[in-house]
Amino acid sequence: MLTLHRAAFVLPDPADPAAPSLPDGAVLVRGEQVEAVGPYPELAAAHPGARVRDWGPGSLLAPGLRHPSGHRLLERDYHPDPREGVGVEPVADGLVGCADEARFGASARRGLQRMLGYGVTAVAGPFERAAVRTAVARSGLAVLPSAAGAVGALDPLAVLPFAEAVHGRVAAGGRADFAVFPVVPVFPVVPVVPVVPVVPVQGVVDGSGEGRPGPAAGGCLATVLGGRLVYRRR
Repeated sequence: MLTLHRAAFVLPDPADPAAPSLPDGAVLVRGEQVEAVGPYPELAAAHPGARVRDWGPGSLLAPGLRHPSGHRLLERDYHPDPREGVGVEPVADGLVGCADEARFGASARRGLQRMLGYGVTAVAGPFERAAVRTAVARSGLAVLPSAAGAVGALDPLAVLPFAEAVHGRVAAGGRADFAVFPVVPVFPVVPVVPVVPVVPVQGVVDGSGEGRPGPAAGGCLATVLGGRLVYRRR
């Protein structure tokens, strides 16, 4: 089945400062792969039978994020069950000294689900616990080499600029791993002659290209792994 993911902006390669964003863009997905990236009107006209997922006027579709602290977050920190009544934030070193594989596995599954809510599509390993390796493999996230000096925040954008946090690029023929974020648009500054001096205010950009939109803080709207919608904000 063909699925057309439409967003207000598509940014196929945020790591490339010269790569432009596509206003009213779309990504066409067939199975696990990206079939095409381009303007939504063109792709919709060429594939009238495709299912359309329209992520709305305030959306930015981009590659998913890499999490540099995967090993620590999944094998040292504990991710509570909401029923425990202690919140949902990771408990630092909450698994240190634990020998219960079932507890490791359950914590890892909850942690991975919460990472998906931030647009994570790849995590840094290695993972020593069998239960954690199984949870990561079943999640569909890519596993990357260890990252030195990583900080244990669930949101990679809390510790890395957007251009450095993305994993790979969204391109035809590649695996359909990407995320959709709320967008912080860039507003053009209109020259005016003020009565009193004022400081012009612009929108926030992603820091890697002038005039490009960037993701708003606080998590993503959706995460897609291998063409599957694995997270959608409620």
